[in-house]
Amino acid sequence: MAKSPQTELPHTAFGWAARDTSGTLSPFHFSRRENGVDDVTVQILFCGVCHSDLHTVKNDWGFTTYPVVPGHEIVGVVTTVGNNVKHFKAGDKVGVGVIVESCKECECCQQDLESYCPRPVFTYNSPYYDGTRTQGGYSNTVVVNQRYVLRFPDNLPLDAGAPLLCAGITVYSPMKYYGMTEPGKHLGVAGLGGLGHVAIKIGKAFGLKVTVISGSPHKETEAVDTLGADSFLLSSDLEKMKAAVGTMDYIIDTISAVHSLSQLLGLLKLNGKLVTVGLPNKPLEVPIFQLVAGRKLVGGSNFGGIKETQEMLDFCGKHNITADIELIKMNQINTAMERLGKNDVKYRFVIDVANSFSSL
Repeated sequence: MAKSPQTELPHTAFGWAARDTSGTLSPFHFSRRENGVDDVTVQILFCGVCHSDLHTVKNDWGFTTYPVVPGHEIVGVVTTVGNNVKHFKAGDKVGVGVIVESCKECECCQQDLESYCPRPVFTYNSPYYDGTRTQGGYSNTVVVNQRYVLRFPDNLPLDAGAPLLCAGITVYSPMKYYGMTEPGKHLGVAGLGGLGHVAIKIGKAFGLKVTVISGSPHKETEAVDTLGADSFLLSSDLEKMKAAVGTMDYIIDTISAVHSLSQLLGLLKLNGKLVTVGLPNKPLEVPIFQLVAGRKLVGGSNFGGIKETQEMLDFCGKHNITADIELIKMNQINTAMERLGKNDVKYRFVIDVANSFSSL
């Protein structure tokens, strides 16, 4: 007879889980594995709320296994390390991102590109190699193989730094891979949300001129005056969009809704690059004539590997880059999820896990 999530592993844990497609989260007792020789046990202090969490709890992508504890923007403090762990010790401030295991043997893993491994184990809603299922950071503790644990910069606040573990690396990785980092070049950021607002900050740290492209006119002041973008382009203002044709070297497209790539491609110069990191639920049309006529590139990118994620954290530490957040308690998560579905957040919810569970 199969064991329940509460008893299948040696150590008790507590979090909030969704149990059906309503996506409603509620208190959930479950269990974590023993800390092995290569493992690090982390007391979770903060966890960011990613749009992927919302998709997962509602089974929007069709592969959720309930009950599921979401959360893959985890920051906390080390409590236990295995005998083979040399680079972490109890008391260290660390992060855990989107992935907690991979095969370690494929070409991707050998190149420190674990995010492209054909057999990844995601931080939650994923089958682990021992047959159990992973549960995420909306909980009080997690056990992770040392390879997938990240050292958190001392100067970054843990709460506002947590979203970097997904939102930060998701925009940093394509900017580095596609060469979108040359100082003085012009970067367009399409969409101003959890990913877009971090892309502005990272782009400015690389020395780029940054223009936000958005369909929301009320975001102009926030983009320019608060987040530091150089300019704002309202996508519904056809006159200004026409004037901006052929002015950008790169565009990072963070929009998760179905939208026109033709309009964005028109903004690019010859040899311009459009890289999409949003995940619309329907395919986007690629206008081939625009690509051919302008020798332009449309690319995509996943979150980065562990080595690159550490590089990103160190870069953000050097440049004092964090996310703009709304800090919530765990019992506010369902309201936060409703607001997230309406894009009513500036710009990332982060759960104060330690203070939410301190009385348990």
